[in-house]
Amino acid sequence: MLTILCEFVTINLIDNCLLFGCKVMLSGRQLDHEDAEAVIIGGMVLDIHATPSIRANPGTTTPGKVYYVQGGVARNVAECMSKLGAKPYMISALGFDMAGNLLLEHWKTAGLSTEGILKNKDIETPVVCNIFDVNGEVAAGVASVEALEKYLTPDWILCFKSTLLYAPVLMVDANLSGPSLEASCKMAADTGCPVWFEPVSVTKSQRIRSVAKYVTFASPNEDELIAMANALSGSNEFRPLKEDHKKDNLSPGSLFQILKPAVLVLLGKGIKVVLVTLGSNGVFLCSKGGPSCYKFPVAKTNRTGFGGQLYKSVMQNCPPNCYSGFSELDISNRLFAVHLPSLPASVVRLTGAGDCLVGGTLTSICAGLDIMQSVSVGIAVAKAAVEVETNVPSAFSLASIADDARSVFCHAKVLLQQSMM
Repeated sequence: MLTILCEFVTINLIDNCLLFGCKVMLSGRQLDHEDAEAVIIGGMVLDIHATPSIRANPGTTTPGKVYYVQGGVARNVAECMSKLGAKPYMISALGFDMAGNLLLEHWKTAGLSTEGILKNKDIETPVVCNIFDVNGEVAAGVASVEALEKYLTPDWILCFKSTLLYAPVLMVDANLSGPSLEASCKMAADTGCPVWFEPVSVTKSQRIRSVAKYVTFASPNEDELIAMANALSGSNEFRPLKEDHKKDNLSPGSLFQILKPAVLVLLGKGIKVVLVTLGSNGVFLCSKGGPSCYKFPVAKTNRTGFGGQLYKSVMQNCPPNCYSGFSELDISNRLFAVHLPSLPASVVRLTGAGDCLVGGTLTSICAGLDIMQSVSVGIAVAKAAVEVETNVPSAFSLASIADDARSVFCHAKVLLQQSMM
């Protein structure tokens, strides 16, 4: 593993490698499969959540609550995975300021590695301020996240190539600059590590253009899917969904037919699994082949501790031989699409749901479950996330997750199986 000894903070350029004032040294210990953990590259952000207790009026203050919450897409996914028993390796950047100190201290308390987190006095730690309405939806927000593109550079990321040797997956969020995304994905390709691309936003999702050939998994919502399809096709052929299409006016089957052409663009560019997140309407799981189309090699799975218990429990509750409506499950030239429903929840906050869905799904795949079982777990984890104030719950109940995953799994409906030839 890498040991980072930071002795000064001035940025130096030496032999095309920015060391950011850090001396990077290899300890000489050979990695093995016991070190196999997901690598996460992206933003660590302090979220400020402001929630009014009554309907807000412009031009004046409104009584309510203000919370400081650890956030950032990549950070949320990594923390969620850690609460599910994994030990993800985080590569990010923080400043020596209040926000950075708060985020770093929380990370250390969770027992997670800080080796890959660049610390520099010149960095302004990313901060996002969200103002919610009385229903818990984001009404307005301001993001100050420029430091991620400025300091989370290819040179810093490439210092940690050895962490991918036995990693089951690399997750990148689109907060990274184009060059950093390319460096991360190329590094994964060189080590045979599959890549999960998290789009973050409609605008940033278009950064898929330069890395699609490296991506195994992508997890856009409807609007991000449209933006990604346009970016990959080099056109504006795909239009954002009408507001009526985002609500409950359409059946899952009808909504899928609208989104299907955009999904086909992503799959046609080499992305193997497209997970379209639909909020309260659940998830579309689309892939070339069936539920078993992609599983990590056993040597890259982690079935110890909570992850091992999760694997056993889900295999019992959601046995893969009990799929209904599937045929020729693993023929790679067939388009497979299924709708997995959301779960009823007592909603407190929606901001961490999508990240926890990804975190739960990644943890499950890393434990050896197939993609359909894993997404069922992801939806169960997302349900737990919306029922708390923080982006990630402080703990998860294995029994509750397994029961909720079973409910999702049993109510999944096949939307399409057809040849892509």
